[in-house]
Amino acid sequence: MKGFPDLPPLWLAGFCLLTWFCAREIPIGYFGGPVLQLLAGLLSLSGLLIIAWSAIWFQRKGTTIEPHEQPATLIIEGPYRLSRNPIYLGMVMILLALVLWYGALSPIIFPGLFISVLTLRFILPEEEMLRTRFGAEADRYLATTRRWI
Repeated sequence: MKGFPDLPPLWLAGFCLLTWFCAREIPIGYFGGPVLQLLAGLLSLSGLLIIAWSAIWFQRKGTTIEPHEQPATLIIEGPYRLSRNPIYLGMVMILLALVLWYGALSPIIFPGLFISVLTLRFILPEEEMLRTRFGAEADRYLATTRRWI
């Protein structure tokens, strides 16, 4: 994937397109209704708010939000007290909301696959980078704060 900007929002966009395509072209049955669509809207809005809240902390701490760059500081405040990866959690919430919104069974697997991509391509390397950069402080944080929720 040389030259491809390997960024989580692009992966999210790809999974959203796959969700749309599968729901439209190979729906394999439907579930849901207005209550699930309302839940999808609330879940999506919650995901966006978590992402925004988390991004504010990167700005406050003066560190990079880019997943492949070396962080200047270890953020353990705000949403990072509850989850080591609140931005990724927000993205998963948005994708899950989209699956619920369409109400088709075919894309139901995509949130789980997206979690796997995020974990393998971003989270595990980021955790190693934190350990290398911040040592025992990072080890304590990683041991006491859940990866997701």
